[in-house]
Formats: sequence, structure tokens, C-alpha cells
Amino acid sequence: MNRILKTTVIAAAVMSVAGVAQARDQIRIVGSSTVYPFASYVTEEFGALTNYPTPVIESTGSGGGIRLFCNGVGEGTPDITNASRRMKPSELERCEENGVTDITEAKIGSDGIVLGLAASNEPIDLTLEQIFLAVAAQVPVDGELVDNPYTNWSDIDASLPDRAISIYGPPSTSGTRDAFEELVMEAASAEMDIYGEEGYTDIRTDGVYIDAGENDNLIVQRLAEDTGAFGIFGYSFLVENPDTIMGATIGGVEPEVEAISSGEYPVARSLWFYLKNQHADEVTPMYEYANMFMEDQMIGSDGYLVDIGLIPLPEAEREQARQKVADRVKLVAADLE
Repeated sequence: MNRILKTTVIAAAVMSVAGVAQARDQIRIVGSSTVYPFASYVTEEFGALTNYPTPVIESTGSGGGIRLFCNGVGEGTPDITNASRRMKPSELERCEENGVTDITEAKIGSDGIVLGLAASNEPIDLTLEQIFLAVAAQVPVDGELVDNPYTNWSDIDASLPDRAISIYGPPSTSGTRDAFEELVMEAASAEMDIYGEEGYTDIRTDGVYIDAGENDNLIVQRLAEDTGAFGIFGYSFLVENPDTIMGATIGGVEPEVEAISSGEYPVARSLWFYLKNQHADEVTPMYEYANMFMEDQMIGSDGYLVDIGLIPLPEAEREQARQKVADRVKLVAADLE
């Protein structure tokens, strides 16, 4: 009986190990909802064109994805995280504290943050300051900071529509939210002496700004129903839904490829993914996937991902980014300064 019992235990252990090995043939990816459509395209191509299973990908937001990625090394932690902002030095430090000490950073392209609304509306042009005054928790009134009193756009500027301010936006775990706070909130408030040089990024919590979760497709759906509202999301969602939504111009500049790529459009940012190199031996397809993502066929000026809204990097920068992935260049704190 003892021999039978031991044999059974050993067989179960072998089957368990085999199951784990098979599972690790499937890459696990988390992270940004903005990068999600691009990464999803690559995962589908990868599953179709290789002998590996299609990678599992979750939209957790940039901050949430990096947190999961940095939780440690081994089974139960993701192999790759996507981000619509660059990893922060504090996040890299947490990674290292948890044993994630060998990371390669991949820059895939650019993206604009759109303030969108239902296509049935009249076109609208907003300034960064007007957007800031619509969403900031505290605003200057008669030389003092007070809780935001504005309920209608016309309260901010008489030239704007006389309708309620209602904005669906990403949560605090989102890279889109981080970029919005930096590129809109900080940029606008830094020009106002009352906030100081560092600016102000607190967003109001009185129901005017509505946390719509990590799925930007849900924001698009809500705008189709709530036609008086605005939504904050990545440019690719505008490209994918041209009959449903349109983008407000900001400072007279439309959210278009050339304007985003050149920096003329004021709310543009870079997109990334991060590789956990310590998983490469166990997750055998990881580098093959990363290399496919970085090919010109995907992120080049005529690549598949450009058709769904990715703004390609200049050729020289794209080649540099590709080489960093090919060489598995280790990310260090100095790179993030």
C-alpha cells in the first residue's frame, strides 16, 4: 500500500509539473487599457502564426499592471505589463525590492488623449485652462482657492455651451489618468500663480467627474447614451468609433496623427510595455512575442497597429527601441530620471 501511495503521489506531482510547464507556454500580460487594443492585435497574430497559445491579456490600467508585474518573480505573476506612461522610479524600486531585478523597457509609439463627445454634437474647441477649471477640485475665485462651484460649461466661459459639466474619465490606476493630470492639470495650473510652479492635479469628487473604470470602450458607449457628456480616452478609441464619437479640439488643434506626432496637439504621450526577463527561461515564447510586437509590420509607419490608432515613432527612434528589446537592455533607475 505504501508503494502504491508513493507511486500515486509521484505521478500526481509529475502531472502537476507538466501542467505548469504547459501553462507557462502561454504568456500572461496585464496593464494599460490604452495599449490593450494594440497588444490584443499582436496576441491574436502571435497565436495564429506561431505554435504557441494565444497570450492571455488583461486590461488592469497602467498603475495596476505595474503593481502586479512588480509583485515578484514566478508562477502567478505576469510576464509583461503594458503602460500608457513610463514606469516611475518608485515603481522600479518596488520591483527590485520584490526580486524583479531584470526588466527591459519597450517604447512602441505615441498616443493622444482625447476629450471626446457624441458625434451628434456641434464641434467644440476648449483650452487647457477651461478643461482644468471644469475638473479641478479647487479653483481660484476672487483671488482665493475654493471648492469648484462650476456646474455648467457656460459658468467657466460664456462662449461655451450652457449645459451641465459631466465628464467620464479613467480611475487613479490608469496611465491615461496620470497623463491627463500631468499634461492638462499640471500644465494649465502651473500658468496660474495661485497654484505655484508645481501645479495642481486634484480632481473634483462631487459627481461631475465620473470614474468610468479601466475599459475605455465603456466610456465610448456611455457617450452614445449621454450625449451631453464628455469622455477622456486614448486616440485609438476615436479612430475605432468615428461614427459614434468625435474629439474636441484643444487650443484650436484637432486630435489627428500629424498633430499628435509633432507635439502640436498638447495632450500627447508615449506608450510602452515592460518585459520581466527573469521569466524568459520558463516562458519560452516571451521574447518571440516581444520581437513580433516591435517589427515594422506592427509599429512601423505602415504597420497594422497604425490602422487602429497607434502613432508611430520616427524611424530612428523606432529602430533604437527595437534594438533595446532585441538586446534585452536592462532598465536602470538612471533611465527614468
